Amino acid sequence: MLDLYTPGKSIFHRTSPGPKFLLLLIAGTTLFFVDAVWAPLLALCATLVLYRVAGLPQRKALEQLRPVLWLFLFFFVLQWWLSGPYLAAFVVLRLAALLLLASLVTLTTRSSDMIDTITRSLRFLRPIGVNPDKVGLAISLALRFIPVLSNITTEVREAQKARGLERSVLAVAMPVAIRTIKMADDISDAIDSRGYRS
Repeated sequence: MLDLYTPGKSIFHRTSPGPKFLLLLIAGTTLFFVDAVWAPLLALCATLVLYRVAGLPQRKALEQLRPVLWLFLFFFVLQWWLSGPYLAAFVVLRLAALLLLASLVTLTTRSSDMIDTITRSLRFLRPIGVNPDKVGLAISLALRFIPVLSNITTEVREAQKARGLERSVLAVAMPVAIRTIKMADDISDAIDSRGYRS
């Protein structure tokens, strides 16, 4: 749920997050109940068509798959070895279809809209002590924390590489840990300032 939103005016961009989450839920559930290889293949093709409907170029779809191609290859080889090529193709096609569909939701939905939808959908849990606003705040902070942590790690690695210390785990881990703790302190202060401790 990182904020990968791509601006646009398609029907997907104009649709609220709720129906899109429902579509993702139905598609994912269906794919796990249908055991024929044509199902994920059909879902994959349909999802690529939806990318076009959303005004997203096909390269956007490829960008979503590129970081996990090695994982797909691992699953394909493993399943081929355990169960044969049919199940291997089925598993990889299903994962690809689900990933692309989830990415389509992310690419056409602002993270702020997602958080608002999740917050509203959790209101029925208030009677058992769940505070939807706290959950929404936690998700919002997490979405900001993950890329910042990634940037911190990259900066520290580059700095230590310049010093010839890139092979030292301790030289990289300690600055990252210190800056992460400092950022956690800042987040705690932000929570306090919003009165969410009570």
